[in-house]
Amino acid sequence: MKQNQTKQKLLLKKGDLVQVISGKDRGQKGKVLAVDRVKMRITVEGVNIATKHIKPNATNQEGRIEKFEAPIHYSNVLLFCESSGKGERLKIRANDDGTKTRVFAQSNISAD
Repeated sequence: MKQNQTKQKLLLKKGDLVQVISGKDRGQKGKVLAVDRVKMRITVEGVNIATKHIKPNATNQEGRIEKFEAPIHYSNVLLFCESSGKGERLKIRANDDGTKTRVFAQSNISAD
């Protein structure tokens, strides 16, 4: 039984440099590796490292412990602004030619 899964509009994109603002990795910066718009979660490089124990099986004779980046909620990060040196919220500005650009809300600098 599938529920209605709607994709949310997120202002963060793959490849953006973000800063974590809450949780155990608060203050860390990293690049966005993946964006899940249905669950509203993002995977950030070097943030929220989880471990997974893999049991031995026929193809893999030795078990191992694997470390990987687990996704975190997008509200726990802000896009990092190089000029101000901190994470800032984003807003969308409509240009005269009808295109839209991402802009930092406090410093009013284009994020793209």
